[in-house]
Amino acid sequence: MSFRTLSNLALVLILASCSSQRSPVVPGAKPKDHGAIGATEGPAWKDGSLYFTDGKHINRLGPDGKTTVFRHNASNGLLFDKEGRLIACESGMRRVTRTEKDGSITVLADRFEGKRFNSPNDLCMDTKGRIYFTDPRYGSREGMEIKDLFFEPHLIWRGPMPDDLEKALADNPQNPRIDKLTTKTRRLIELQKITLFSNLPNPFIEGVYRIHAPGKVSQVLVGGEKIYRLERPNGILISPDDRYLYIADNNNNTHGGSRKILRYSLDKNGDVKPGTRKVLFDWKDGRGPDGMKMDSAGRIYVAAGTNKPTEFENTSFKAGCYILSPSGRLLDFIPVGPDECCNCAFGGKDGKTLFITSGSHLWSVPLR
Repeated sequence: MSFRTLSNLALVLILASCSSQRSPVVPGAKPKDHGAIGATEGPAWKDGSLYFTDGKHINRLGPDGKTTVFRHNASNGLLFDKEGRLIACESGMRRVTRTEKDGSITVLADRFEGKRFNSPNDLCMDTKGRIYFTDPRYGSREGMEIKDLFFEPHLIWRGPMPDDLEKALADNPQNPRIDKLTTKTRRLIELQKITLFSNLPNPFIEGVYRIHAPGKVSQVLVGGEKIYRLERPNGILISPDDRYLYIADNNNNTHGGSRKILRYSLDKNGDVKPGTRKVLFDWKDGRGPDGMKMDSAGRIYVAAGTNKPTEFENTSFKAGCYILSPSGRLLDFIPVGPDECCNCAFGGKDGKTLFITSGSHLWSVPLR
């Protein structure tokens, strides 16, 4: 490789790094409200049309500006695979499906080890075509089936868990190597006077899963209330190089619940490396992160916030799209209404329009 080639490559990398640290929104551009057309969740772009959900249907906004029903179905997150087939998290039917070119429906996943999912929420795809999806449960816990069968009397840890303790528990949950921990962590264990919860039943799981093929599903992350570091996985992303998994952990109907963007490192098999959890952004007591997307520069576009306080959320973070750098620094904010910004997607003729769903309204803003 010549010196000139190396210099050009270095220049490209520098420019890419610089672009990831600045706002992608066209200077002076304002978000456009396309009206209350039932755009609640799941936006996905294909062949000049935007697909989104309203809680009862999957709708299609065509090039002519007219909205029609694509499928009668209560879905949430949507995406198109490399063959142009629509993949949907059918939260109401508790499954993930694929709409084939002839209109028939293939069920990709509706159970894990014989137990029905909670309510598949959002999804993404890696470079191998494998689908990752989140499976939280908002509202009633009735009907949940997937339990942590490997749950054993364990440590109750108050506050953020040290990375070395998290890794020790991941390596051997039933008998972690305490002797391998740092002096600081061992001292924290003594100060917290750790108790055991041997009398608790096996907890229900709100997890993250990976679909290898129809009916072939593996568990990627285990989460749930009270005893897990991942509480309620919602939005999900995988970096273009398959190195990182991003989760919108949004336990927004619990006082003090997690409202964070989490990043995990993945190994070559697509599994999470123990001890790699990192918090990129925290909405604290506001409405936490929902759906999200990533652009080619590694910037993360997160639908989050609310304009009306609730019993569990304040308005410290307004409804809109929060644009973060790859490291989690807030680069820009796109305000929308009327409330509860839920998801976003790239589209338009050149792929440089950001579409945002919020309170049944569809919004758009041009990107540079």
